[in-house]
Amino acid sequence: MSWTREEMAAIAAAEINDGDYVNLGIGIPTMIANQLPDGVNIILQSENGILGMGPFPYEGDEDPDLINAGKQTVTLNRGAVVFDSAESFAMIRGGNLKLAVLGAMEVSEKGDLANWIIPGVMVKGMGGAMDLVAGAPRVIVLTDHVDKKGRPKLKKECSLPLTGTQVVDRVITDLAVFDITERAGMVLRELAPGVTLEQIEEATEAAFTVIIGDARTEGEPS
Repeated sequence: MSWTREEMAAIAAAEINDGDYVNLGIGIPTMIANQLPDGVNIILQSENGILGMGPFPYEGDEDPDLINAGKQTVTLNRGAVVFDSAESFAMIRGGNLKLAVLGAMEVSEKGDLANWIIPGVMVKGMGGAMDLVAGAPRVIVLTDHVDKKGRPKLKKECSLPLTGTQVVDRVITDLAVFDITERAGMVLRELAPGVTLEQIEEATEAAFTVIIGDARTEGEPS
């Protein structure tokens, strides 16, 4: 078994506090807004210049001029503000966000992140990922454990161009939760229901330590 994307988003949402300023990346991270615990309201920021972004609009209510950084139509919560991208990036670079939650193509055991380009594949641009991983005090990655070809996405070293070095604090995959710490490196904290340690070792290239409950072992997956 494995966690669904909604369950992955709920795990990330559980550590967000009421009133936090948060940037949610494209893909699975956008689901966090619908998985927040009762009584927790966060202020969503978008790199293109929105603070106080609301949920996605209902079909037929879309405003094509109101979009997030991923060019998805969005709504504004009461009290939201809109400003230019220069001010938005100053907000990010100044460390004013509490958390950034991003997707990933690869994460290394040291917390390096590659999430913006595959060489030879056309992309529209870098976006704000480099600024977010440099400016946000905490970075969480939500990603599938392996890619579409079954290759590990948690690696000893990233093979794709980097977004940032040693910037990821937590990785939540469909199979497990890992923390990346300065002292212990990559640490396995939680397994999805029905997933075994052997499965994680087979699907993970990165070296990791296992600290689940009272268990502590060293993992060196092949």
